[in-house]
Amino acid sequence: MSEDVRLVAWVRGRVQGVGFRWFTRARALEIGGLSGFALNLDDGRVQVVAEGAREACERLLDWLRDGDTPGRVDGVTEIWDTPRGGYDGFAIR
Repeated sequence: MSEDVRLVAWVRGRVQGVGFRWFTRARALEIGGLSGFALNLDDGRVQVVAEGAREACERLLDWLRDGDTPGRVDGVTEIWDTPRGGYDGFAIR
């Protein structure tokens, strides 16, 4: 059984105003078992927080890096942590 983890990813590029958060939420729901959110940051990046099984979080991270995302991803920085909980599904913030 896979351990639950917390993924925090910061996505750089042309990722605001192109539906990136909506598609990220849709992808998280498609993968299944993930909770968290996607948030536009003031500096133009999108922050993605996902909690769930490590395999599911890794699939989301792979999609953020190499998937058919809207806009243009120039890079993704991530950290891994222990889950904090408290999320109701996967939200757009």
